[in-house]
Amino acid sequence: MKQIKIETVLQVFDSIDELPVNIKSLMKKAVEARSKAYAPYSKFNVGTALLLDNGEVVLGNNQENASYPSGLCAERTAIYYAGAQYPQARILKIVITATSTQKPTTSPIPPCGACRQAIAEYEIKQKEPIEIYFMGESGSVAMSKSLENLLPFVFDKSAL
Repeated sequence: MKQIKIETVLQVFDSIDELPVNIKSLMKKAVEARSKAYAPYSKFNVGTALLLDNGEVVLGNNQENASYPSGLCAERTAIYYAGAQYPQARILKIVITATSTQKPTTSPIPPCGACRQAIAEYEIKQKEPIEIYFMGESGSVAMSKSLENLLPFVFDKSAL
């Protein structure tokens, strides 16, 4: 038997004000997208902004449904739209912000497992890491240099 040690390294900014100007601008767009989320069941609004290599910014927010599995997270909404509208473009950065009407969200809120898998697919497809920034409604912002850092044992086509 052998032991495998996995380490995750994140950069953490104290607030949105510490972010580089271009990331701060993206996060503000994600906050705007978050305000348009449709989350009447979870009361948990998420907004995402993607920066593509062609300069386009794609926004997404979560869209819920009374049949919970039928809804879609903000990250996947934006990723799939980008893939449909700009199939040759690479995703350079993803910023995510989440808030709840039930309680304050002041810690960084990372993408869920399904969204991590979707991000992994695009990171593998483009053969280039995607920087991921995530935060709650306020407070610190975490940054991962790649999805693989958040999902080290990624499931990909090699397993099929």
